[in-house]
Amino acid sequence: MLYVESYILPVVESRLAEYRQIAEDSAIIWLELGALSVMEATAHDTPFGKTTSFPRAVALQEGEIVVVAYLTFRDRAHRDEVIGKMERDPRMEALFSKAPVDGKRMIWGGFDTIVHRSAP
Repeated sequence: MLYVESYILPVVESRLAEYRQIAEDSAIIWLELGALSVMEATAHDTPFGKTTSFPRAVALQEGEIVVVAYLTFRDRAHRDEVIGKMERDPRMEALFSKAPVDGKRMIWGGFDTIVHRSAP
């Protein structure tokens, strides 16, 4: 089974094209460092819930959109190896230092898969 690293963050919607380019550039680096896949997506069906929701999770503010990302790895050890490389890679810091996001409201975590199916 795969190991999945996921993060959710608020992005300034008027600067989404800029964020998308940063995400594209960072995906190339992630794959170069060893990640198996990278996917980022913008939220479109994520209502502001009464108790919990994606917008609440990132304290979404006016003019922002929720972005969710998934990176896949062979296992937790592989993830740790790639994350270690990423943390030492100056290209990643340079990319995200100019990203239109509030990193303090970003949520991330790692997950062991329990089901993984793909279409043939």
